[in-house]
Amino acid sequence: MLVYNTQTHRKEELVPVEPGHISMYVCGPTVYDQIHIGNGRTFLAFDVIRRYLVYKGYQVRFAQNLTDVDDKIIQRANEEGVTAAELARTYSDAFIEQMGRLNVLAPDIRPRATQEIDAMVSMISGLIDQGNAYAVPSGDVYFSVRSCETYGRVSGRNVDELLVGARIEENSDKRDPLDFALWKAAKPGEPSWESPWGEGRPGWHTECAAMVHRYLGTPIDIHGGGSDLVFPHHENESAQACCRWHEPLANLWMHTGMLRVDGEKMSKSLGNFHTLKEVLDRYPADAVRLLMLQTHYRSSLDFSFERLDGCVGALERLRTTARNLRWAAENSDGSSCGGDAAQALSDAIDAARDGFTSAMDDDFNTSSALAAVFSLANQANAYLDAAGAGACTSTLLRASDTLVELLEVLGLESVRPQADPLPAGLVDVARDLVGFDGDDVDGAVAALVDARAAARAAKDWARADAIRDAVSDLGLVVEDTQAGTRITRQEGGR
Repeated sequence: MLVYNTQTHRKEELVPVEPGHISMYVCGPTVYDQIHIGNGRTFLAFDVIRRYLVYKGYQVRFAQNLTDVDDKIIQRANEEGVTAAELARTYSDAFIEQMGRLNVLAPDIRPRATQEIDAMVSMISGLIDQGNAYAVPSGDVYFSVRSCETYGRVSGRNVDELLVGARIEENSDKRDPLDFALWKAAKPGEPSWESPWGEGRPGWHTECAAMVHRYLGTPIDIHGGGSDLVFPHHENESAQACCRWHEPLANLWMHTGMLRVDGEKMSKSLGNFHTLKEVLDRYPADAVRLLMLQTHYRSSLDFSFERLDGCVGALERLRTTARNLRWAAENSDGSSCGGDAAQALSDAIDAARDGFTSAMDDDFNTSSALAAVFSLANQANAYLDAAGAGACTSTLLRASDTLVELLEVLGLESVRPQADPLPAGLVDVARDLVGFDGDDVDGAVAALVDARAAARAAKDWARADAIRDAVSDLGLVVEDTQAGTRITRQEGGR
């Protein structure tokens, strides 16, 4: 497997620290508001990466933090007249809820910054003892950037060039303008904790580095986040770890591209800012996932509601294909298993699986992986149309199972054919229209299908239409396929 490493600007072979195991950390949100769709894109991308690694046989230990103490949280809490802890709890719960709705797997470990203060204080103390950090009389503690020989490694920036054109806050306590805060002295009304330097709270960059080391050790295999975190957040995380534990924080740094809305940068001022909750309230989670997976995770993603509408339709077509394959297998006599058409579909199944894994093995290229799946769906539909009642049962089932399996690797789970029972009202319809005297739904379906076929053969179109209309009133449809006639739920009525 090849994975693009932000640090080296090239694809590298995935070689785990421990064979067969992957340690993975993805920076979670600062919980002061609902997350937006750009955040959702990042978390979804790493969810798919995690799922694929598991599919390939790796044991993945996945951690994602919640930053529940930060300047933004304190400011918003003051605006709303609640405590910082109350605000953070509200939006932590909201984030977890939206991730569940998007079908993003819960992390194995979800540390909250406010519960990990001891680990952060320990790390800062060690950096001070080693000469990589220093405390000032105000109670703040700063990291000495120039003491870190590897600073700039992750982002590719040169320390001597950082001051040129940079917007750096003036602070007379700092020994160097580039130094950043590891510990912030308490201010009136702000949450704080005890430390050797007085009451205060940790800096953002310190939180993640300490939690990675505590729960996963260092170096970890993969550290991920949005591309906006490369500098300064991930650079500063890396610098602290390299100095404190004398080894890299992560072997692979992975970052997602930014999200644009209708070709423009998303912003509240442009009126194109959308929270993930807002989008999930309007569209199925799988449609949102499909839209985002159509673009490689490192590329800029263009989001639009028009594209989402297209994804809803695409998913329904995939769902219909998987359902038709399954139904045809159950109703086929299997007489054509030895034919060229069945062999061609069997070859297409193998090609789809190979194309899918080749794409995902090449830096998790979900766009190409999806193309392989849709190609299989098209070939399966063509086979269904051509083979009719003699379609090969085993090949049909393998095609359906492969479609579902590969899509579920991507977290697209709504395509699996559901054993939704048809409504009991079909029994009453069959009794009224065709004199059915049983009480089971399957028997009613058979009676209706047979009666409709007889009416069509006798050119009694009024009777055939009456059966069709009565079925339609129940949200169902009569489908005439090459493999026979069936009654099923209308598209969109699942």
